Amino acid sequence: MNTFAAQPEDGSAWVTGASSGIGRALALDLARFGWVVAVTARSADALFALQHEARDLPGAIEPFPGDVSDTEAMAGCAGMIHERLGQIALLVANAGVYLPQDGLNADADAFRTSFEVNLMGTVNVLLPAIASMKKAGKGQIAIVSSVAGYTGLPTSSAYGATKAGLINLAESLKFDLDRSGIRLQVINPGFVDTPATSSNPFPMPQLLSVEDAVREIRKGLERQRKFEIAFPRAFVWKLKLLKLLPYELYFPLIAKVTGWNKKQAD
Repeated sequence: MNTFAAQPEDGSAWVTGASSGIGRALALDLARFGWVVAVTARSADALFALQHEARDLPGAIEPFPGDVSDTEAMAGCAGMIHERLGQIALLVANAGVYLPQDGLNADADAFRTSFEVNLMGTVNVLLPAIASMKKAGKGQIAIVSSVAGYTGLPTSSAYGATKAGLINLAESLKFDLDRSGIRLQVINPGFVDTPATSSNPFPMPQLLSVEDAVREIRKGLERQRKFEIAFPRAFVWKLKLLKLLPYELYFPLIAKVTGWNKKQAD
């Protein structure tokens, strides 16, 4: 198992989906610890505002606006980061969208966008980062997935499918990346208080603040033998145990807990 834990002296960090939520807070947190952080999102204004907010921190934030679903743009972005900030030592592939879906009134475009941003958007930043780190002989990559990738949940048919795919992607890639000096991790947060979760029509147990989530992520990035960074711990283990239930028990239990057993079909 690769145990490399990147430090600011190893190069720069790259955080995608940095205009809001976990990505934004994590970029600021890394800059507080001395990292020069390249930040990517579609909103250039939000990234430059973030750069200004970090102006007095020990590290720095450098905006690299772009759409992660654009393969060529992300390859170019990785090249520009390397040229301007030096070797990419740490990548946190965080960009994603959450588009809740009612299976009886689903939208194909919402599924397509979810797959292009959450899955292909991750691949589009992973591949150039891997190529760069392979040449350097070291690097650290964290893919942000979700506990929604463990099991099927109401409204998550698009989002959960992409997050399950990201977990499998990380597990599969790890075999190869370990051999090249590149440490790969997957981040599976529970419910975090962000704009994306504010529209959830069901109870969100153990809802965490963004600040608490970022603290958990940073601790996980620093732990040398940790593959999965998942939190909050008690909630994670409950969901993992639910995976072991037969479907005859799983579906009624989830429907009751989320209130879906009382929802009327539209």
